[in-house]
Amino acid sequence: MDRKLTPYVRRAQFYETDQMGVVHHSNYVRWFEEARVDFLDKIGMGYDKIEAEGIHSPVLSVVCRYRQPVRFNEKVIIIPRLKFFNGIKMTISYRILDADTGMLRSEGETQHCFINRDFKMVSLKKDYKHIYELFKAWTDYVIDES
Repeated sequence: MDRKLTPYVRRAQFYETDQMGVVHHSNYVRWFEEARVDFLDKIGMGYDKIEAEGIHSPVLSVVCRYRQPVRFNEKVIIIPRLKFFNGIKMTISYRILDADTGMLRSEGETQHCFINRDFKMVSLKKDYKHIYELFKAWTDYVIDES
C-alpha cells in the first residue's frame, strides 16, 4: 500500500464569492466534500467502490471554523485526515491552507456513519472486513503539506 498522499488543491472560483468578494461560507462544506472524495479515491476506496458494495456513508454533522477569508482566484490546499474510525462511524477533519503562504484559512470536520441500501447501520468490521482494514490503516495518517 502506497502511504504517500498529496493534499487536494483547488482555486477559488468567481461564482463562489459573495458581495464582499470572499468565498461564501457555504462553499467550504463543498470543498470538504471534494477533498474527502479525493482522499477516499487516493486510498483505494472511493465512493463508487463503497456504493458498489451496497454501503452509503451519509453526513451526520459538519463543523467549520473560518479563520481567514479566501478570495477569488486564490489557490488553497485542503488536507483531510481520517481522525476517527470504528467501523460504524468515522470523522474526517479538514484544514484549508493558503497554497502560497501556508496560512490557515479554515478548519473543520464531518462525521459519517455507514448504512446499507435499506438505511440500516452496518458494521464494516463485522460485515466488510476488507473495507474496515483499509480504513483502519489510514486512520490518523497525516498528509504531507509540502
